[in-house]
Amino acid sequence: MLTHIKITSAKQGSKPYALYDAEGLLLSVQTNGSKLWRFRYRHLGRQKTLHIGPWPEISLADARIRRDEARKQVASGLDPAQLKLAERKAAKIAAANTLRTVGDEWYQKCVDEALAPITLRKIRWLLDIANQTLGHAPVTEITPPDCIAVLRKLEGTGRRESARRLRSVLSRVFRYAIHTGRLIDNPAGELRGAIAAPIVTHIAAITKAPEVGALMRSIDGYEGHAVTVFALRLSPHVFVRPGELRRWEWEEINWEKAYWDIPPEKMKRRIPLRVPLSRQVQAMILELWEITGGGKYLFPSFRTPTRSMSENTINAALRSLGYGPDQMTAHGFRSMADTLLNESGLFLPDAIERQLAHQDKNAVRRIYARGEFWSERVRMMQFWSDQLDELKEKVEVPETKVNARTGGRPTFGMQVVQSHKALPAVALASG
Repeated sequence: MLTHIKITSAKQGSKPYALYDAEGLLLSVQTNGSKLWRFRYRHLGRQKTLHIGPWPEISLADARIRRDEARKQVASGLDPAQLKLAERKAAKIAAANTLRTVGDEWYQKCVDEALAPITLRKIRWLLDIANQTLGHAPVTEITPPDCIAVLRKLEGTGRRESARRLRSVLSRVFRYAIHTGRLIDNPAGELRGAIAAPIVTHIAAITKAPEVGALMRSIDGYEGHAVTVFALRLSPHVFVRPGELRRWEWEEINWEKAYWDIPPEKMKRRIPLRVPLSRQVQAMILELWEITGGGKYLFPSFRTPTRSMSENTINAALRSLGYGPDQMTAHGFRSMADTLLNESGLFLPDAIERQLAHQDKNAVRRIYARGEFWSERVRMMQFWSDQLDELKEKVEVPETKVNARTGGRPTFGMQVVQSHKALPAVALASG
Protein backbone atom coordinates (compact mmCIF):
# COMPACT_ATOMS: atom_id res chain seq x y z
CA MET A 1 0.00 0.00 0.00
CA LEU A 2 1.26 3.45 -0.88
CA THR A 3 1.62 6.28 1.63
CA HIS A 4 2.24 9.99 1.20
CA ILE A 5 5.83 9.55 2.40
CA LYS A 6 6.57 6.78 -0.12
CA ILE A 7 5.20 8.89 -2.94
CA THR A 8 7.13 12.07 -2.06
CA SER A 9 10.39 10.19 -1.52
CA ALA A 10 10.26 8.33 -4.84
CA LYS A 11 12.95 9.65 -7.23
CA GLN A 12 13.13 9.37 -11.01
CA GLY A 13 15.37 6.75 -12.55
CA SER A 14 16.89 6.04 -15.95
CA LYS A 15 13.58 4.52 -17.03
CA PRO A 16 10.00 4.70 -15.78
CA TYR A 17 8.98 2.42 -12.91
CA ALA A 18 5.78 1.76 -10.97
CA LEU A 19 4.81 2.04 -7.29
CA TYR A 20 1.85 -0.26 -6.58
CA ASP A 21 -0.99 0.51 -4.22
CA ALA A 22 -3.83 -2.06 -4.29
CA GLU A 23 -6.56 -3.47 -6.52
CA GLY A 24 -4.88 -2.35 -9.72
CA LEU A 25 -3.93 1.21 -8.70
CA LEU A 26 -0.32 2.25 -9.30
CA LEU A 27 1.81 5.37 -9.56
CA SER A 28 4.14 5.53 -12.58
CA VAL A 29 7.30 7.54 -11.87
CA GLN A 30 8.65 9.06 -15.11
CA THR A 31 12.27 9.79 -16.02
CA ASN A 32 11.61 13.53 -15.71
CA GLY A 33 10.32 13.11 -12.15
CA SER A 34 6.62 13.44 -12.87
CA LYS A 35 4.27 10.91 -11.22
CA LEU A 36 1.14 9.64 -12.94
CA TRP A 37 -1.72 7.57 -11.57
CA ARG A 38 -2.75 4.46 -13.50
CA PHE A 39 -5.38 1.79 -13.00
CA ARG A 40 -4.84 -1.64 -14.56
CA TYR A 41 -7.78 -3.93 -15.17
CA ARG A 42 -9.03 -6.69 -17.47
CA HIS A 43 -11.92 -6.16 -19.89
CA LEU A 44 -13.19 -8.91 -22.19
CA GLY A 45 -10.10 -10.95 -21.38
CA ARG A 46 -7.64 -8.18 -22.27
CA GLN A 47 -5.29 -6.29 -19.96
CA LYS A 48 -6.00 -2.56 -20.15
CA THR A 49 -4.85 0.62 -18.44
CA LEU A 50 -6.87 3.69 -17.41
CA HIS A 51 -4.90 6.94 -17.15
CA ILE A 52 -6.26 8.72 -14.06
CA GLY A 53 -4.03 11.80 -13.92
CA PRO A 54 -0.93 13.38 -12.31
CA TRP A 55 0.14 13.51 -8.69
CA PRO A 56 -0.07 15.75 -6.61
CA GLU A 57 -2.99 17.35 -8.55
CA ILE A 58 -4.79 14.08 -7.83
CA SER A 59 -4.05 12.97 -4.27
CA LEU A 60 -3.71 9.38 -3.11
CA ALA A 61 -7.21 9.49 -1.61
CA ASP A 62 -8.73 10.87 -4.83
CA ALA A 63 -6.87 8.29 -6.92
CA ARG A 64 -8.34 5.50 -4.81
CA ILE A 65 -11.87 6.95 -5.22
CA ARG A 66 -11.45 7.04 -8.99
CA ARG A 67 -10.06 3.51 -8.97
CA ASP A 68 -13.10 2.29 -7.07
CA GLU A 69 -15.44 4.00 -9.56
CA ALA A 70 -13.57 2.36 -12.44
CA ARG A 71 -13.77 -1.07 -10.76
CA LYS A 72 -17.56 -0.69 -10.50
CA GLN A 73 -17.69 0.07 -14.24
CA VAL A 74 -15.63 -3.03 -15.00
CA ALA A 75 -17.93 -5.10 -12.80
CA SER A 76 -20.86 -3.79 -14.86
CA GLY A 77 -19.22 -4.91 -18.08
CA LEU A 78 -18.06 -1.44 -19.10
CA ASP A 79 -14.63 -0.30 -20.23
CA PRO A 80 -13.47 2.71 -18.11
CA ALA A 81 -10.85 3.77 -20.67
CA GLN A 82 -13.38 3.82 -23.51
CA LEU A 83 -15.87 5.72 -21.34
CA LYS A 84 -13.24 8.34 -20.56
CA LEU A 85 -12.34 8.65 -24.23
CA ALA A 86 -16.03 9.07 -25.13
CA GLU A 87 -16.43 11.77 -22.45
CA ARG A 88 -13.43 13.65 -23.81
CA LYS A 89 -14.82 13.50 -27.33
CA ALA A 90 -18.24 14.67 -26.12
CA ALA A 91 -16.63 17.56 -24.22
CA LYS A 92 -14.66 18.53 -27.32
CA ILE A 93 -17.79 18.43 -29.48
CA ALA A 94 -19.73 20.43 -26.89
CA ALA A 95 -16.98 23.07 -26.78
CA ALA A 96 -17.21 23.39 -30.57
CA ASN A 97 -21.00 23.63 -30.46
CA THR A 98 -21.52 26.60 -28.20
CA LEU A 99 -24.36 29.01 -28.80
CA ARG A 100 -21.85 31.48 -30.24
CA THR A 101 -20.47 28.95 -32.74
CA VAL A 102 -23.85 27.62 -33.86
CA GLY A 103 -25.30 31.14 -33.92
CA ASP A 104 -22.47 32.35 -36.16
CA GLU A 105 -23.10 29.44 -38.54
CA TRP A 106 -26.81 30.22 -38.69
CA TYR A 107 -26.07 33.93 -39.19
CA GLN A 108 -23.82 33.08 -42.15
CA LYS A 109 -26.69 31.04 -43.56
CA CYS A 110 -28.86 34.17 -43.34
CA VAL A 111 -26.14 36.13 -45.16
CA ASP A 112 -25.96 33.47 -47.88
CA GLU A 113 -29.74 33.68 -48.28
CA ALA A 114 -29.31 37.41 -49.02
CA LEU A 115 -31.51 38.73 -46.23
CA ALA A 116 -31.87 42.49 -46.20
CA PRO A 117 -28.90 44.33 -44.62
CA ILE A 118 -31.13 45.92 -41.97
CA THR A 119 -32.47 42.47 -41.04
CA LEU A 120 -28.94 41.09 -40.77
CA ARG A 121 -27.91 43.98 -38.51
CA LYS A 122 -30.86 43.30 -36.19
CA ILE A 123 -30.08 39.58 -36.07
CA ARG A 124 -26.40 40.26 -35.32
CA TRP A 125 -27.36 42.67 -32.55
CA LEU A 126 -29.71 40.15 -30.93
CA LEU A 127 -27.17 37.33 -31.19
CA ASP A 128 -24.57 39.52 -29.49
CA ILE A 129 -26.98 40.14 -26.61
CA ALA A 130 -27.56 36.40 -26.17
CA ASN A 131 -23.82 35.66 -26.42
CA GLN A 132 -23.05 37.96 -23.49
CA THR A 133 -24.69 35.40 -21.18
CA LEU A 134 -24.94 32.13 -23.11
CA GLY A 135 -22.34 32.40 -25.86
CA HIS A 136 -19.87 30.08 -24.11
CA ALA A 137 -22.47 27.42 -23.27
CA PRO A 138 -22.87 24.30 -25.44
CA VAL A 139 -26.31 24.29 -27.06
CA THR A 140 -26.95 20.86 -25.54
CA GLU A 141 -26.67 22.34 -22.03
CA ILE A 142 -28.87 25.40 -22.49
CA THR A 143 -32.24 25.04 -20.79
CA PRO A 144 -35.55 26.94 -21.11
CA PRO A 145 -34.86 28.76 -17.80
CA ASP A 146 -31.49 29.91 -19.22
CA CYS A 147 -33.30 31.39 -22.22
CA ILE A 148 -35.96 33.03 -20.07
CA ALA A 149 -33.28 34.67 -17.94
CA VAL A 150 -31.73 36.30 -21.02
CA LEU A 151 -35.12 37.38 -22.37
CA ARG A 152 -36.26 38.88 -19.08
CA LYS A 153 -33.00 40.76 -18.70
CA LEU A 154 -33.67 42.47 -22.02
CA GLU A 155 -37.36 42.87 -21.19
CA GLY A 156 -36.35 44.60 -17.95
CA THR A 157 -34.78 47.44 -19.98
CA GLY A 158 -38.20 48.18 -21.49
CA ARG A 159 -37.40 46.58 -24.85
CA ARG A 160 -40.31 44.16 -24.97
CA GLU A 161 -40.38 43.94 -28.76
CA SER A 162 -36.64 43.24 -28.84
CA ALA A 163 -37.12 40.51 -26.24
CA ARG A 164 -39.83 38.97 -28.40
CA ARG A 165 -37.54 39.02 -31.44
CA LEU A 166 -34.66 37.59 -29.43
CA ARG A 167 -36.84 34.61 -28.47
CA SER A 168 -37.53 34.05 -32.16
CA VAL A 169 -33.83 34.31 -33.08
CA LEU A 170 -32.83 31.88 -30.31
CA SER A 171 -35.51 29.44 -31.42
CA ARG A 172 -34.25 29.58 -35.01
CA VAL A 173 -30.63 29.02 -33.90
CA PHE A 174 -31.65 25.97 -31.86
CA ARG A 175 -33.77 24.71 -34.76
CA TYR A 176 -30.69 25.01 -36.99
CA ALA A 177 -28.72 23.02 -34.39
CA ILE A 178 -31.40 20.30 -34.55
CA HIS A 179 -31.25 20.23 -38.34
CA THR A 180 -27.47 19.83 -38.24
CA GLY A 181 -27.62 16.96 -35.75
CA ARG A 182 -26.25 18.78 -32.71
CA LEU A 183 -29.40 19.10 -30.64
CA ILE A 184 -32.58 17.12 -30.02
CA ASP A 185 -34.99 19.59 -28.38
CA ASN A 186 -35.45 23.31 -28.88
CA PRO A 187 -35.19 25.02 -25.43
CA ALA A 188 -36.67 28.26 -26.78
CA GLY A 189 -39.40 26.63 -28.84
CA GLU A 190 -42.09 26.69 -26.14
CA LEU A 191 -41.34 30.09 -24.63
CA ARG A 192 -43.93 32.03 -26.61
CA GLY A 193 -45.89 33.98 -24.01
CA ALA A 194 -43.23 33.57 -21.31
CA ILE A 195 -42.43 37.29 -21.46
CA ALA A 196 -44.71 40.31 -21.50
CA ALA A 197 -46.25 41.13 -24.86
CA PRO A 198 -44.80 44.28 -26.46
CA ILE A 199 -46.84 47.44 -26.31
CA VAL A 200 -48.21 48.03 -29.79
CA THR A 201 -47.14 51.37 -31.22
CA HIS A 202 -48.52 52.38 -34.58
CA ILE A 203 -46.34 54.03 -37.19
CA ALA A 204 -47.09 57.72 -37.34
CA ALA A 205 -49.09 58.48 -40.48
CA ILE A 206 -51.57 61.03 -41.80
CA THR A 207 -54.76 59.26 -42.89
CA LYS A 208 -57.40 62.02 -42.99
CA ALA A 209 -58.12 63.33 -46.49
CA PRO A 210 -57.85 67.08 -45.69
CA GLU A 211 -54.57 66.54 -43.84
CA VAL A 212 -53.25 64.45 -46.75
CA GLY A 213 -53.99 67.35 -49.07
CA ALA A 214 -52.14 69.74 -46.77
CA LEU A 215 -49.17 67.36 -46.65
CA MET A 216 -49.05 67.09 -50.44
CA ARG A 217 -49.12 70.89 -50.71
CA SER A 218 -46.27 71.12 -48.20
CA ILE A 219 -44.26 68.53 -50.13
CA ASP A 220 -44.71 70.58 -53.31
CA GLY A 221 -43.20 73.53 -51.46
CA TYR A 222 -40.15 71.66 -50.24
CA GLU A 223 -36.86 73.11 -51.51
CA GLY A 224 -33.99 70.91 -50.45
CA HIS A 225 -31.51 68.83 -52.39
CA ALA A 226 -32.86 67.94 -55.80
CA VAL A 227 -32.64 64.19 -55.18
CA THR A 228 -34.48 64.56 -51.87
CA VAL A 229 -37.18 66.63 -53.58
CA PHE A 230 -38.01 63.81 -55.99
CA ALA A 231 -37.72 61.09 -53.33
CA LEU A 232 -40.18 62.99 -51.14
CA ARG A 233 -42.60 63.68 -54.02
CA LEU A 234 -42.54 60.10 -55.28
CA SER A 235 -42.95 58.50 -51.84
CA PRO A 236 -46.73 59.01 -51.45
CA HIS A 237 -47.43 57.94 -55.04
CA VAL A 238 -45.64 54.56 -54.97
CA PHE A 239 -45.97 53.92 -51.18
CA VAL A 240 -43.28 51.23 -51.04
CA ARG A 241 -41.13 50.72 -47.96
CA PRO A 242 -38.52 53.48 -47.49
CA GLY A 243 -35.62 51.05 -47.99
CA GLU A 244 -37.11 49.85 -51.27
CA LEU A 245 -37.57 53.42 -52.51
CA ARG A 246 -34.09 54.69 -51.72
CA ARG A 247 -32.47 51.64 -53.38
CA TRP A 248 -34.53 52.01 -56.58
CA GLU A 249 -32.28 51.41 -59.60
CA TRP A 250 -32.80 52.74 -63.11
CA GLU A 251 -32.43 49.28 -64.63
CA GLU A 252 -35.47 48.08 -62.63
CA ILE A 253 -37.82 50.29 -64.65
CA ASN A 254 -39.72 48.69 -67.51
CA TRP A 255 -39.91 51.72 -69.80
CA GLU A 256 -42.20 50.12 -72.34
CA LYS A 257 -44.88 48.87 -69.94
CA ALA A 258 -44.44 51.55 -67.27
CA TYR A 259 -43.79 49.60 -64.13
CA TRP A 260 -41.05 49.25 -61.55
CA ASP A 261 -39.86 45.65 -61.07
CA ILE A 262 -38.46 45.25 -57.54
CA PRO A 263 -36.37 42.05 -57.24
CA PRO A 264 -37.03 39.69 -54.31
CA GLU A 265 -33.70 40.32 -52.58
CA LYS A 266 -34.76 43.91 -51.94
CA MET A 267 -38.16 42.96 -50.50
CA LYS A 268 -38.87 42.32 -46.84
CA ARG A 269 -40.70 39.04 -47.56
CA ARG A 270 -38.35 38.06 -50.40
CA ILE A 271 -41.29 38.13 -52.83
CA PRO A 272 -40.79 40.28 -55.97
CA LEU A 273 -43.11 43.23 -56.48
CA ARG A 274 -44.16 45.20 -59.54
CA VAL A 275 -45.27 48.76 -59.04
CA PRO A 276 -47.43 50.28 -61.82
CA LEU A 277 -46.22 53.81 -62.59
CA SER A 278 -48.97 56.38 -62.91
CA ARG A 279 -48.72 59.25 -65.39
CA GLN A 280 -47.68 61.58 -62.57
CA VAL A 281 -44.92 59.20 -61.49
CA GLN A 282 -43.72 58.80 -65.07
CA ALA A 283 -43.41 62.56 -65.43
CA MET A 284 -41.38 62.86 -62.23
CA ILE A 285 -39.11 60.00 -63.27
CA LEU A 286 -38.35 61.67 -66.60
CA GLU A 287 -37.44 64.89 -64.76
CA LEU A 288 -35.25 62.97 -62.33
CA TRP A 289 -33.49 61.28 -65.24
CA GLU A 290 -31.93 64.61 -66.14
CA ILE A 291 -30.25 64.67 -62.74
CA THR A 292 -29.30 61.09 -61.84
CA GLY A 293 -29.94 59.13 -65.04
CA GLY A 294 -26.23 58.58 -65.60
CA GLY A 295 -25.83 56.49 -62.46
CA LYS A 296 -27.11 53.32 -60.85
CA TYR A 297 -29.68 54.69 -58.41
CA LEU A 298 -32.55 57.09 -58.89
CA PHE A 299 -31.70 58.48 -55.44
CA PRO A 300 -27.93 58.25 -54.95
CA SER A 301 -26.08 59.24 -51.80
CA PHE A 302 -25.07 62.87 -51.47
CA ARG A 303 -21.46 61.71 -51.00
CA THR A 304 -21.07 59.09 -53.72
CA PRO A 305 -23.30 57.98 -56.62
CA THR A 306 -22.24 54.36 -56.04
CA ARG A 307 -24.49 54.12 -52.96
CA SER A 308 -28.12 54.95 -52.38
CA MET A 309 -29.30 57.85 -50.23
CA SER A 310 -29.39 57.61 -46.45
CA GLU A 311 -32.31 55.84 -44.78
CA ASN A 312 -33.08 58.99 -42.76
CA THR A 313 -33.22 61.43 -45.68
CA ILE A 314 -36.99 61.43 -46.25
CA ASN A 315 -37.78 61.58 -42.54
CA ALA A 316 -35.40 64.53 -42.22
CA ALA A 317 -37.24 66.29 -45.07
CA LEU A 318 -40.59 65.72 -43.34
CA ARG A 319 -39.17 67.20 -40.12
CA SER A 320 -37.97 70.27 -42.01
CA LEU A 321 -41.53 70.70 -43.27
CA GLY A 322 -42.74 70.80 -39.67
CA TYR A 323 -44.07 67.24 -39.38
CA GLY A 324 -42.84 65.64 -36.16
CA PRO A 325 -42.07 61.93 -35.75
CA ASP A 326 -45.42 61.49 -34.00
CA GLN A 327 -47.26 62.98 -37.01
CA MET A 328 -45.72 61.54 -40.16
CA THR A 329 -42.86 59.23 -41.18
CA ALA A 330 -41.49 57.91 -44.46
CA HIS A 331 -43.11 54.57 -43.67
CA GLY A 332 -46.37 56.38 -42.96
CA PHE A 333 -47.05 56.86 -46.68
CA ARG A 334 -47.94 53.17 -46.76
CA SER A 335 -50.53 53.52 -44.00
CA MET A 336 -51.87 56.62 -45.73
CA ALA A 337 -52.47 54.74 -49.00
CA ASP A 338 -53.73 51.63 -47.22
CA THR A 339 -56.34 53.59 -45.26
CA LEU A 340 -57.68 55.85 -48.01
CA LEU A 341 -57.70 53.18 -50.73
CA ASN A 342 -59.68 50.84 -48.51
CA GLU A 343 -62.03 53.65 -47.51
CA SER A 344 -62.70 54.41 -51.17
CA GLY A 345 -64.35 51.01 -51.59
CA LEU A 346 -63.30 50.97 -55.25
CA PHE A 347 -60.71 48.21 -55.11
CA LEU A 348 -60.45 44.67 -53.84
CA PRO A 349 -58.72 44.48 -50.45
CA ASP A 350 -56.55 41.68 -51.88
CA ALA A 351 -55.31 43.98 -54.63
CA ILE A 352 -54.42 46.65 -52.08
CA GLU A 353 -52.65 44.11 -49.88
CA ARG A 354 -50.71 42.74 -52.84
CA GLN A 355 -49.56 46.22 -53.85
CA LEU A 356 -48.45 46.83 -50.26
CA ALA A 357 -46.51 43.53 -50.44
CA HIS A 358 -48.23 42.31 -47.29
CA GLN A 359 -48.30 38.62 -46.48
CA ASP A 360 -51.65 37.06 -45.61
CA LYS A 361 -51.53 35.90 -41.98
CA ASN A 362 -53.78 32.96 -42.84
CA ALA A 363 -51.42 30.27 -44.17
CA VAL A 364 -54.14 28.34 -46.01
CA ARG A 365 -55.53 31.45 -47.64
CA ARG A 366 -51.98 32.48 -48.57
CA ILE A 367 -51.54 29.25 -50.54
CA TYR A 368 -54.66 29.76 -52.64
CA ALA A 369 -54.70 33.56 -52.98
CA ARG A 370 -51.82 33.89 -55.42
CA GLY A 371 -53.47 36.20 -57.91
CA GLU A 372 -51.59 39.33 -58.85
CA PHE A 373 -54.72 41.47 -59.54
CA TRP A 374 -52.50 43.29 -62.02
CA SER A 375 -55.08 45.15 -64.09
CA GLU A 376 -56.83 46.33 -60.94
CA ARG A 377 -53.56 47.47 -59.42
CA VAL A 378 -52.72 49.47 -62.55
CA ARG A 379 -56.08 51.27 -62.30
CA MET A 380 -55.63 51.68 -58.56
CA MET A 381 -52.21 53.33 -58.81
CA GLN A 382 -53.48 55.83 -61.37
CA PHE A 383 -56.53 56.55 -59.21
CA TRP A 384 -54.27 57.06 -56.19
CA SER A 385 -52.04 59.62 -57.95
CA ASP A 386 -55.14 61.43 -59.22
CA GLN A 387 -56.59 61.36 -55.71
CA LEU A 388 -53.43 62.87 -54.23
CA ASP A 389 -53.53 65.67 -56.79
CA GLU A 390 -57.23 66.28 -56.12
CA LEU A 391 -56.77 66.43 -52.36
CA LYS A 392 -53.87 68.82 -52.81
CA GLU A 393 -55.96 71.17 -54.95
CA LYS A 394 -58.92 71.12 -52.55
CA VAL A 395 -57.00 72.28 -49.51
CA GLU A 396 -55.85 75.86 -49.47
CA VAL A 397 -52.87 76.10 -47.17
CA PRO A 398 -49.82 78.34 -47.27
CA GLU A 399 -47.01 76.58 -49.04
CA THR A 400 -44.21 75.61 -46.69
CA LYS A 401 -40.89 76.83 -47.99
CA VAL A 402 -37.63 75.40 -46.80
CA ASN A 403 -34.45 77.21 -47.70
CA ALA A 404 -32.25 75.09 -49.92
CA ARG A 405 -28.85 74.45 -48.37
CA THR A 406 -27.16 75.84 -51.43
CA GLY A 407 -29.58 78.71 -52.04
CA GLY A 408 -31.09 79.31 -55.44
CA ARG A 409 -31.73 76.24 -57.55
CA PRO A 410 -31.88 72.98 -55.53
CA THR A 411 -28.92 70.68 -56.05
CA PHE A 412 -27.61 67.61 -54.25
CA GLY A 413 -24.26 67.51 -52.54
CA MET A 414 -22.24 65.39 -54.94
CA GLN A 415 -20.47 65.65 -58.27
CA VAL A 416 -23.26 65.92 -60.85
CA VAL A 417 -22.55 63.87 -63.95
CA GLN A 418 -22.21 66.38 -66.78
CA SER A 419 -23.23 64.10 -69.64
CA HIS A 420 -26.23 61.92 -68.92
CA LYS A 421 -26.89 58.76 -70.89
CA ALA A 422 -29.68 59.04 -73.38
CA LEU A 423 -33.21 58.09 -72.44
CA PRO A 424 -34.12 54.47 -73.20
CA ALA A 425 -35.25 53.88 -76.74
CA VAL A 426 -38.79 53.26 -75.48
CA ALA A 427 -39.90 56.05 -73.15
CA LEU A 428 -42.38 55.56 -70.36
CA ALA A 429 -45.95 55.11 -71.48
CA SER A 430 -47.90 58.31 -71.54
CA GLY A 431 -51.29 56.86 -70.74
